[in-house]
Amino acid sequence: MRAVLEKFARGLGDVVFPPVCVHCRGLVPGEGGFRHLCARCAAQLDWVRPPHCATCGHPFYGELAGEQICPHCAELAPAFREGRTAVLLKGPARALVHELKYHRGLHVLADIEAVFRRSAHVLELARDAQLVPVPLHPRKERERGFNQSALLAECLARATDGAARLAPVLRRAVDTVSQTHHDRRTRQQNLKNAFALAPRARINPGLHYVLVDDVFTTGSTLNSCALALRRAGCARLDVITFGHG
Repeated sequence: MRAVLEKFARGLGDVVFPPVCVHCRGLVPGEGGFRHLCARCAAQLDWVRPPHCATCGHPFYGELAGEQICPHCAELAPAFREGRTAVLLKGPARALVHELKYHRGLHVLADIEAVFRRSAHVLELARDAQLVPVPLHPRKERERGFNQSALLAECLARATDGAARLAPVLRRAVDTVSQTHHDRRTRQQNLKNAFALAPRARINPGLHYVLVDDVFTTGSTLNSCALALRRAGCARLDVITFGHG
């Protein structure tokens, strides 16, 4: 009964306040599978499918032979086993992430979950895993009001229909400056020892852990988190991001 009432209330709200596409700002009709992307913009989502780079998840185009590592990741030396991503972070996918991170647009989480649900290779890696969100420093989380990586991990857990669970076992020990405009080497230097195990958290070496973040850029933040988990005894460790860009 509660689900029926919630669906009715959402439908009534859409009539009074029709949802607007976060990319083109046009109205979003009821059909199409997304609540905040119109059909035209949803068709522009650049889905990642195998084959892809085993480290960052970026797709390979054309025939593939040899090692499945892209030139972008050649110098990363990942502390995790594999990375997968759902979409390339451009156009409407970037609009979803920016709406969430910079405009407190929690309403787009339903669409982010829908993207995860349509990414079979991502769900395959997430099932039966402990999902570890990349943590924000407490100061940054207070400013933003939430940790977007934790919200994405919740979306991913729901997309697996309960086959994965949240494991917030990391904390950000150093309040680093924004890494957005730095190259990989500078990011690595800034992030050295920036993450540690959360108080009273324990790693079970027999479990599969998956780091979750919004975007894979250089991989420096994720690798710093991975190193902290490795030091704590994590044996099986992978990475999932919503987007790559």
